[in-house]
Amino acid sequence: MMRKLPKITVWRVIFAVILLFGLYATYLRVFYGLGGSTNLSDKFPWGIWIAFDVMCGVGLAAGGFTLVATVHIFNIQKYKPVLRPAILTAFLGYTLVTVGLLYDLGRPDRLWHPLVMWNPHSVMFEVAWCVTLYSTVLFLEFIPVVCEKFGWQKPMEWVHRISVPLMILGVLLSTMHQSSLGTLFLIVPEKLYPLWYSPILPLLFFVSAIGVGLAMTIFESWHSSRAFGRALELPLLAGLARVLAVVMSVYLWIRFLDLAHRHAFGLLARNREETWLFLLEIALTAVPTVLLYQARIRMRPGALYACAVMVLFGFVANRLNVGITGLEAGSGTTYNPRWSEIAITLSIVATGFAIFRAIAHYFPVFEAPSHEIQAEESEEQEADPVSVG
Repeated sequence: MMRKLPKITVWRVIFAVILLFGLYATYLRVFYGLGGSTNLSDKFPWGIWIAFDVMCGVGLAAGGFTLVATVHIFNIQKYKPVLRPAILTAFLGYTLVTVGLLYDLGRPDRLWHPLVMWNPHSVMFEVAWCVTLYSTVLFLEFIPVVCEKFGWQKPMEWVHRISVPLMILGVLLSTMHQSSLGTLFLIVPEKLYPLWYSPILPLLFFVSAIGVGLAMTIFESWHSSRAFGRALELPLLAGLARVLAVVMSVYLWIRFLDLAHRHAFGLLARNREETWLFLLEIALTAVPTVLLYQARIRMRPGALYACAVMVLFGFVANRLNVGITGLEAGSGTTYNPRWSEIAITLSIVATGFAIFRAIAHYFPVFEAPSHEIQAEESEEQEADPVSVG
């Protein structure tokens, strides 16, 4: 029997085109270096590959440590059905962040140097070690899914024995480097525009990462339900959305208090590019935060998804503003990414979506929805009335 060829769809054509451009851009990066494939320079050495691929990529993968802490540390078991997809998203996110670093580093073959050439006074050293260790933890946390697929009982037992310290270590490591990404910019107070520079930047990075982790879980669950024909866990996602509204409210409250304390509100009266991009970032964060306090918004799948997407865009806007917009004025130059930089970024994102879909298709990433579990338990109780009495 002949095997059917994959059906050609618009999205698959777009995916193929993105990969082709990404492969050609990779060729330019490998054979012509950073100078021949990017618009980076000595005045502006960090561009979209750091601001988006790394800073956004690490933050968007924060759903892993957020859900692990919720389910296993705070013992809120009702969110367990969305835990595995969050861990997979985080694992892929950190893996692709490493891939993005291979493009950005002038000598990618020296990526391993921080692991053996220690410099404990460097924030980059701490970030490198935390990302490496947390990626390993995420891999171990995802191992039970692989073992369940192939029926490997012994390895699963070993992982379960170390699961509690493993999860605590994962949350600790993620907490450290999510905030440390903000610490990186504390060394450039004269170069980062005052709307974004703050001595509490590590705290802002950490709180926003918690919020975007929840938003990413909603985003991923919505798309997975459509891609795999699964029922959307709306009550669970609505609960996450309520927590998301609170977290983002705290984030905005800290942000505005900080601006007031530093007397930076006056900068908003200036007609500058930084002002408008700051207002866009705040609007993308504040509007969904207000909307998610309303139960009717949280219980409508389309509205819930739209709010999650706005939070994600607000987060991305913040990281791009910190990593690019806020540094342009201080550097005395203007940075516009070359097409090859954008092509590589898009190809990394598209590859992440494709790998997630493939793994979710062949491995038991999704657990039974909570309403199905309750129905099974009710049927078992009806079939065995003795156990109930």
